[in-house]
Amino acid sequence: MQASERQLLTKCAWRLIPFMGLLYLVNYLDRVNAGFAALTMNKDLGSPSIFGLGAGMFFAGYLLFQIPSNIILERIGARVAVCCMMSAWGVISAASAFIHTPFAFYVLRFLLGVAEAGFFPGMIFYLTLWFPRAYRGQFTAAFTCAIPLSGILGGPVSSLVLQMNGLLGLYGWQWLFLIEGLPACVLAFAVLKLLPDRPATAAWLSAAEKDAIASQLTDQTAAEHRDFWTALRDARVIAIALAGFGRGAALYGATLWLPLIVQAMGFSNLLVGFIVPIPYLASVVAIVLWGYSSDRSGDLIWHVALPTLLAAAGFAGASIFAGNILVLASLSFAMVGLLAAASPHFVLASSFLRDKAAAGSIALLNSGTSLGGFVGPLLVGVLKQQTGTYASAMAVLALGLLLSALIILALGRVVTRAAVAATGHADV
Repeated sequence: MQASERQLLTKCAWRLIPFMGLLYLVNYLDRVNAGFAALTMNKDLGSPSIFGLGAGMFFAGYLLFQIPSNIILERIGARVAVCCMMSAWGVISAASAFIHTPFAFYVLRFLLGVAEAGFFPGMIFYLTLWFPRAYRGQFTAAFTCAIPLSGILGGPVSSLVLQMNGLLGLYGWQWLFLIEGLPACVLAFAVLKLLPDRPATAAWLSAAEKDAIASQLTDQTAAEHRDFWTALRDARVIAIALAGFGRGAALYGATLWLPLIVQAMGFSNLLVGFIVPIPYLASVVAIVLWGYSSDRSGDLIWHVALPTLLAAAGFAGASIFAGNILVLASLSFAMVGLLAAASPHFVLASSFLRDKAAAGSIALLNSGTSLGGFVGPLLVGVLKQQTGTYASAMAVLALGLLLSALIILALGRVVTRAAVAATGHADV
């Protein structure tokens, strides 16, 4: 790629990704702040299994509406779709402050999942409209840095908000939902101004720049499918979605329960907010470097499998070790692996999908992660209630990640053989 083309992609990246990352930070914070609310809310809800089921109910709504939401986004454009999604999830997240029964908790978590369903897969699809495959890994990685940043920033903020307990007659966890739901409502209107639907509608691009981006994307030879239903029947799409199940169970099983895991170590609610960010700190650097590495090497299979195996080892360590420092170190390795694998996981699918096929199939891939997101938190809650510790839950999450890595490696062998047979060289 010529220097002028790289400069154009960099220009687009600086215009889009910081804002997209901010939106995803707010999105992820509203998704997982129930974990911090649970530090004081659980005594009002009841058993750990109630919280586990409620946390998982988010992913029931998320799973059911992911594909239709992403298809709608592809048809009406990102501006309007994302604005509507953010307005809805901001209101629902804030409304969670007024739950009084487990049933109300289940319902609002389900509705929050419905509202957020199209955002993340929609943004992954949105990146395919701007950046060619050779650069997509590093830009997707920069976008997904919002996940650890939400943990780094959200932890201390959430713990401090919990200290507002009793102010104006509200519990601290009620203030948490109210305060952290507002940014989504405000940013929804900023989306209409700052997020163009595609390069052709970007006012800050010249006609020549728009043509250059269109040419770069048109010239990609890797994309095979444009038809949605054909892509959904592709065995590669199904395999990547299955691998995402183990990743989703581990990611959300850990993320939603991490504040409670740290609290069980004997730390106060205030200190929990400053300890929980530790596993996320190293993840920021790892995500960026691993995304850059995947683009440089062109290899996606091992860039998904290796960090997934690292995460499996981390959860295995957390299930074996007894000391708090060793458990936190193990969970830190697990989080680094989980988040580093996220970018190449989705780029792997978009490398052979285009247009409606990309929009729907990326949502299908994320549905595998979402199904895991439903099972993971519930599984942790049930096992914690039955055993009294988190060790068995960590072991099960490790096993799921091991199976995910094996699926990806098997996919790599099949794809490599097919590519060699067809072209004489591997392409993944």
